[in-house]
Amino acid sequence: MPKLDLKKEFKYLYAPSAKEVVLVDVAEMGYLMVDGVGDPNTSQEYMDSIEVLYSISYTLKFMLKKSAAVLDYGVMPLEGPTIERIHAFIDEHGYKRRGKHHEIYLSDPRRTAPEKLKTVIRQPVE
Repeated sequence: MPKLDLKKEFKYLYAPSAKEVVLVDVAEMGYLMVDGVGDPNTSQEYMDSIEVLYSISYTLKFMLKKSAAVLDYGVMPLEGPTIERIHAFIDEHGYKRRGKHHEIYLSDPRRTAPEKLKTVIRQPVE
């Protein structure tokens, strides 16, 4: 059976520009997520959740929704300004936010230096 590599098969979903916010259509599929708040740099609950998600990540699939997306590099405290950029893009283009934003971790924070972390940040829109 051939290996399924969702990052290759759906490259447009996992490799948005780091310089500009873009719109992507996310195919309808099931997915796993952790819903939380707080500082992921210091939260044991976050690290435990990531451990579980990485253990079963081969089953991840995403639902069909239009989202604004951008690739974020580096330490997680910088995600705030990135999310603000996405929200500004949505407002400027006449869309409305729908639900919570999504963070798709392309790097394993257990094995990657903070400055090398890659995260796709998406905000569903309508």
